[in-house]
Amino acid sequence: MFDLRYHVASLAAVFLALVIGILVGVGISGPVDSEKTKLLEGEVADLQQRLDRSASDSIASDREQQAARTFISETYPALVHNRLRGKQIAVVFVGSPDGGTRHAVGRALTDAGAVQLRLRALKVPIDVHQVEGALAAQPAADGLVGKSHLESLGRALGEELVQGGETPLWNSLTDALVEERLGGGRAQADGVVLVRTVAPQRAGTSHFLLGLYTGLAAAGAPAVGVEQTDAADSATAVYRRAGLSTVDDVDTPVGRLALVLLLAGRPSGQYGVKDSATDGALPPLPTPSPAGG
Repeated sequence: MFDLRYHVASLAAVFLALVIGILVGVGISGPVDSEKTKLLEGEVADLQQRLDRSASDSIASDREQQAARTFISETYPALVHNRLRGKQIAVVFVGSPDGGTRHAVGRALTDAGAVQLRLRALKVPIDVHQVEGALAAQPAADGLVGKSHLESLGRALGEELVQGGETPLWNSLTDALVEERLGGGRAQADGVVLVRTVAPQRAGTSHFLLGLYTGLAAAGAPAVGVEQTDAADSATAVYRRAGLSTVDDVDTPVGRLALVLLLAGRPSGQYGVKDSATDGALPPLPTPSPAGG
C-alpha cells in the first residue's frame, strides 16, 4: 500500500534536487534572466503546494520533519536572495534587545538585501506619570494624555514609527520610553518587525502595548511579530489579536524565510512550528504569471 509519509519525503528530496540544480546551473551559465527566474519560482511554488497537501494527509515522523528542515536550510540563501532588495525595515523591541533574536532578525534582513532603517527598544513597564509630563506641552498629543487614553497613544506611536515624518510623539517621549535608539525617524519604513523580550505586562502598560501593536499593524506596511522557538513567554496570541502576522521560529532558516516572505508582501498569517502557527510553516511562495499572460 502506498504510504504518503514516504511521498512527503520524496517530494522534499525532489524540491531539494530542483533548487540545487538551479544553483549549479546558475553557477555554470551566469545570471538567470527575469523570465527564467519567474519560471523557476513557479516550479518551486508548485512543489511547495504539493508537499503541503501531502503533509496534511499524513503524520510526518521526526525523520521526515528533520529532512524537510534540512532542505529548507540548504536552499534558504537562494530563496531569500534579493527578495527585500532596497527595502527599509524598522525593528521594535519591547524590553531590552535579546542577542539571539536580534541576530536572527538582522541576518534575515541582510540575507534578503534589506536594511535596518531604525531600531527602538522600549522600557517597560511604562511610567505613566513621566509619559503624561513629557506630553503636557505637545500639541500632537491632544486627546492622548491620561490613563484612559494609553491604548490610543500606543496606536498613534505605532503608526508614527512606521510612517516617519516629523514624529512629534516619539520626539517628546524618547526619554520616557526608549532604552535604545538607532537610526532616524523621518524616512517611511517599508515594513516593521516586532519582538517582545519581557513577560506579559499588566494594567496601563498592557493597554499601551496593545495600542502600539495595533498601530504597527495598521500603518500600511507589512508588520510581523517574531519570537524564537524557545521563547519563555509566547507573544503570538496578542500579536494576532492586534492584527500582526507572526513567526514563532525566527531562530531557524525556515522562520527567517517566513519573515522575509511576509515582509515581501506574501499573505499575512500565523506561521512557525508551535500550536499558534495556524497557517503552517511558511507563507506560499509567489506563483508567477505565465509569460505574455
